Amino acid sequence: MYKYTKDGVSVTSVLDTRRIKNNGRYPVKIQVIYKRIQKYFGTGKELLLDEWQRLPRTRSCYLQEVRRDIISSFDLIKQEVQSLTERGEFSFEELCRRLGRGRDEMLHTTFKRRIDHLRAEQRIGNMLWYTNVYKSIQRFAPRPIPLSEITVSWLERYDKFLRAERKSPVTISMHFRAIRAILNEARKNGTLKETQYPFGKGKFEIQDGEGRKIALNIHQIEQIAHYAEGSRTSLYFRDLWFFIYLCNGINVADLVKLKYANIIDGEICFVRQKTEHTSRKRHEIRAVMTPEMYTILHRWGNPVAPDNYLFPVLDGSESPLQQKIKTQNLTRRINWHMHIIGQKLGIGHISTYTARHSFATILKHSGANIMYISESLGHSDLRATACYLAAFEKEERQKNAHLLTNFAGTSTPSGS
Repeated sequence: MYKYTKDGVSVTSVLDTRRIKNNGRYPVKIQVIYKRIQKYFGTGKELLLDEWQRLPRTRSCYLQEVRRDIISSFDLIKQEVQSLTERGEFSFEELCRRLGRGRDEMLHTTFKRRIDHLRAEQRIGNMLWYTNVYKSIQRFAPRPIPLSEITVSWLERYDKFLRAERKSPVTISMHFRAIRAILNEARKNGTLKETQYPFGKGKFEIQDGEGRKIALNIHQIEQIAHYAEGSRTSLYFRDLWFFIYLCNGINVADLVKLKYANIIDGEICFVRQKTEHTSRKRHEIRAVMTPEMYTILHRWGNPVAPDNYLFPVLDGSESPLQQKIKTQNLTRRINWHMHIIGQKLGIGHISTYTARHSFATILKHSGANIMYISESLGHSDLRATACYLAAFEKEERQKNAHLLTNFAGTSTPSGS
C-alpha cells in the first residue's frame, strides 16, 4: 500500500499472509528489503484480507484509524532509512538499533551486541571482560531487564550482590563501568531517555576501585634481580618478570608481541594493546634497553632477526583468541613462580602488576616527573598514573606528618 525506495533500500507496508492468526486476521508489517534480504517490522495491527484491500479508500472510521497507525509506523521506518542511506551508513543492524527508540531494549541484548562487536573486531580482551560482566548480571537477574529498569536502586542492589560474591573494589568498579558504557551508547542513540540515565552526581556514582598497594622498593627489586635459587624454569620466569619491570612495566600482552624490529636505536618502541583501539592519538612508548635486558634476551630470547619475537611465546600462527589464551597462561605461570620467590625472600606476594607499580613508584622516589612516568606507562590521563603512585603519596604524607612531632632535633629556648 505504501512504498519508498532509496539507494537500493525499499520500504513497503504489507499484509503478512504467511501465517494466519486464530482470529482469521493477518498481521500488518513494514517490509524492508536491502541486497535481496528481507526484514519485517511489526505495526501492532491485524486485518482481514478484504479489510486490507479496502484500506486505501475506506470510509470506515475503524479502518481509517488503523490506516493512520500504519502510516505512522511506515513513516518512522522510512525516516530512519532515509537518514541512514543519505549518509551511506545503512545496515539492518543500525536500522534495528535506531528503531529501538521508543521501545524498551533489553540490557542482556545490548551486552550480547557489544560482545559480538568486540569479537568481530578481534578485541578479545575486552570481549572476554564484557562476557564476564554479562554472566555476572545473569546470575544477579536471570530474566531479561529493560534498560529503563536500570535505576539507582537496581545498581545499588547489584553492588551489594557483587560484594556478597567477595569481588574486589577494582572488579566492582570495572563491572559498573561496563554497564555505564552500555547505557552511554543507549543514551547517545536515543534508546534510553536522559531522565532514565542512572549514573552521575546525585545518582549512582561509581567508586574508584583502589587496588592493593603492591609496589616494591629498590632494595626488594635488587633481591629479586640477584635471586639465584630454584630451578632453571623458576629463573626463566624471574627474568621475564624483571624484563617487564625494566621495560616500563610493560603488560604481558604487549611483551609477548615484541619483535626485534621493535628495538630501534637502543630502545624498545611499542604501542599498548590496551589503548590501541580506544585512544584517539597513537601513543608510542619507548623503553631504553639496559644491559640487564640484553642479558635476559641473550639467555632466553629467540635468535636475533627483525621478524622474530623477542621471547618464544607466540609463533605468529595464533588467532586473536589463541594469543589471549597463551598470554593468560604465561601471566599465571609468571605470577606463580614470583609468588614462591616472594615467599622465599620474605617480600610477600609478587605479580606482573607488582612490576608495573614498582616501575612507577621507584621512579617517583627517585624524583622523576609524574608526566614522564605517565608517558612511560602509556597513560593518556594523569589520574591513572596517580592510582599507581597512591602508595608513594601516602608514604610521603606519613613521613611529613611525623615531622610535625619530631621534637628530638629541637632545643628549648632559654628562659622558657
